[in-house]
Amino acid sequence: MDHWVTETPQGPQPPSFNRAHMDRYVKQLSALGFTGFDTFFFSLPMYAGMYGSLPGFERFLQDNGFEKITGIFSAYPSATKFQAPHVRETHDRIVADCEYTLRACEGLTGVENFIVMPSSTYFQVEPVTDDKIKVMADLWNRVGQLTLAHGQKTTCHFEFWGAIRTRAQLDLFFEYTDPRYVYFFCDTAQHTIAGVDPVRMFRDYADRCTGFHFKDTHDVDTEGAYRTPPDPELMAPTVSRWFYEMGTEGGLVDFPALMREIVASGYDGWLTVEHDKAELGGGSYAEATCVAKWYIDHVLAEVAR
Repeated sequence: MDHWVTETPQGPQPPSFNRAHMDRYVKQLSALGFTGFDTFFFSLPMYAGMYGSLPGFERFLQDNGFEKITGIFSAYPSATKFQAPHVRETHDRIVADCEYTLRACEGLTGVENFIVMPSSTYFQVEPVTDDKIKVMADLWNRVGQLTLAHGQKTTCHFEFWGAIRTRAQLDLFFEYTDPRYVYFFCDTAQHTIAGVDPVRMFRDYADRCTGFHFKDTHDVDTEGAYRTPPDPELMAPTVSRWFYEMGTEGGLVDFPALMREIVASGYDGWLTVEHDKAELGGGSYAEATCVAKWYIDHVLAEVAR
């Protein structure tokens, strides 16, 4: 997952800081053996400008051992009067945004996942009611029909700080959404922090799962940090860093158990590594990705075998 920060002469920046940093970033991932590239919708114009076009950027990826851009991540974490998934009057604007992103992907090899955060932050939506979950489900049913027409599946990625976070809320959301149009994207750390078992969640929704973010956490939110404004991932009063790479001591996610479930289910899609705020406490994204790849090659590969 294209979620790095790298050191630059102007301090920590995304690799898209300039072409030289971006080239180096891609080659670091390639050297480790990664072959798929998920990115954010807001990065697409930057990459198009930097490499001549978005297909030009994908060709650069392919020249460095990647197969393609596999997924596009879109989100509305901050609700506004124009864009708020729980407010039906903003849906036309959100659908138009999604259509714009889909048009930007024309000419690519074949993006598979249109990954969305189905809600804004919990504190902006609360009280979270069944009716608000139904309104959000209606939005993503609309978007799901749209993305399928472009060859992409709308797949929902849930945050521990989002308005849809508990197992009961997740189940209600999937009850309200049409399985033909809305799919499930499993973020192992986000679910664990919210008190949801990602292994059980995948087992129960394997037939709707189209992807994963493999990352770990050392904490379950038992103090209501998910309601912390404006950003629970950075401003929780008792936890300074929520996310860790696979293979570090203290991790709560049972990745071998999840891998066994994935193999048993017959799932044949992408498994994506994500590092989110790995720089906190002096960490390095490059090092974190190397640690995760070692874990993939020496632990998960053996479990899969």
